[in-house]
Amino acid sequence: MDIRYFDTLESTNKYCKLLDPERVEEFTVICARSQTAGIGQQGNVWTSEPGANLTFSLVLKPLFLAAADQYQLTMMLAVAVADTVAETVAPQQVHIKWPNDIYVGSKKICGILTSSQIHGEQLSYAICGVGLNVNQTHFPEWVPNPTSLKLQTRQTFDTDVVLHRLLDNIQKAYETLQSAPTLIRQHYLDQLFRMGQKATYIIDGKPTQATIGGVDRYGRKTGKSMADLCADYLKRDKFIFVNKSNSIRLRSELPTVVDVERELKGRDGTPDGTP
Repeated sequence: MDIRYFDTLESTNKYCKLLDPERVEEFTVICARSQTAGIGQQGNVWTSEPGANLTFSLVLKPLFLAAADQYQLTMMLAVAVADTVAETVAPQQVHIKWPNDIYVGSKKICGILTSSQIHGEQLSYAICGVGLNVNQTHFPEWVPNPTSLKLQTRQTFDTDVVLHRLLDNIQKAYETLQSAPTLIRQHYLDQLFRMGQKATYIIDGKPTQATIGGVDRYGRKTGKSMADLCADYLKRDKFIFVNKSNSIRLRSELPTVVDVERELKGRDGTPDGTP
């Protein structure tokens, strides 16, 4: 593993994009004490106190993955980071918030950003950026819900020690992804924030109640809201009515009635909304 340290970079992901994919070794790590233009998901700014946290990018060459399965890399990284955080804080408090954030309770401690190159139908090259809050205790007011290892434990950490522990967990998870990808997927789902719980999400700018039922091959959340089920069945030329208890029942063109409450059930087998 080649770890390259920098005092200041504009962005570790941007630096990795300047590397020659043919010459750079897999598991090359670009680590910066400070980033002047860190990038988060959907182009958001990633802010980090210089020297207090981990901001690094990792080069991978996952030739064993089909292009359609590139989200497996994000799942693998999320599992490795979550496992690393869980070594320090209470494991039951550590969750993966779809698609690529790590939470402790209801607060964000890490963000992951992955970009990939495709050759034919295979994934040939990937840059995996990780920003983990380690020792920072004060954040800008516009950062909505941050936390750090130090805020969670009241301890100060050696960032180099945390980095090597995290990279070791990433290597192990990467090996598991190659040999037993279903284990990574299951581990990801086991730690998915609000999995099987009815909650309110902002969809197309509007608050919508829905339940996460899983993640599909392409990294999209799966689950059903009341509106989803109605739309699904309407597309099938069925007739739907909702009774007073808000359970959906479906009547087809045949004289049969099918109770579809089971499609509203959460992961534990209880209907959505049940405590």
